[in-house]
Amino acid sequence: MRAATLRVFRGETAPGKTADYRVPLAPGMVVLDALHYIQGHLAPDLAVRWNCKAGKCGSCSAEVNGRPRLTCKTRMDSLPLDQPVTILPMKSFPLIKDLVTDVSWNFRINKRIPAFQPRPDAEWKIDQRDVDRVQEFRKCIECFLCQNVCHVLREHDKKEEFAGPRFFVRVAGLEMHPMDSASRGGLLRKELGPMQHHEMLHGGLPGRDSHHGQCHYPAQGAGCG
Repeated sequence: MRAATLRVFRGETAPGKTADYRVPLAPGMVVLDALHYIQGHLAPDLAVRWNCKAGKCGSCSAEVNGRPRLTCKTRMDSLPLDQPVTILPMKSFPLIKDLVTDVSWNFRINKRIPAFQPRPDAEWKIDQRDVDRVQEFRKCIECFLCQNVCHVLREHDKKEEFAGPRFFVRVAGLEMHPMDSASRGGLLRKELGPMQHHEMLHGGLPGRDSHHGQCHYPAQGAGCG
């Protein structure tokens, strides 16, 4: 039977250490399956967060071979198995244990965004084009991989001043709803948004940093796409 070596982060504090586990392979196996094998046969104390195993809940985020991924959607046969497959926790969030990080900051930020407020005089008829536009922003499963790779959050520890890409998407979905009456522009400009990004990293002058245009989303093939 073919097998692969998983090099998995273990520990409750950074930098911690990694441990190697030899896992037998099965057709269609994903990284989360391999982690479950480790839990069931080799290291029952391994901490792994997961829920649906169907790419819908966003719980099983980790860094696989240095790239942000959902472990339930990353097939083992898509990885180079002639060398250890490295599984690390998301770097942008505080470590709890092993592959589990504390993402509660995201939910605190979410509470600061005014909820949907329907116009009292609204006629509840919506053009299909508006429905389609808003729906795109509601497909986020909150895996927080985009937050993990945003360089402001990952490298500069500015979480209280900058909300990150996930919440720009949430605000966009609310602001584009034709029945919504709330205004969230001030919140973005003054507390959580792009202007804070420039002030923190570029002295308020867009374009000063040659890396300003870098992508704030997971690399190609990563995340829940």
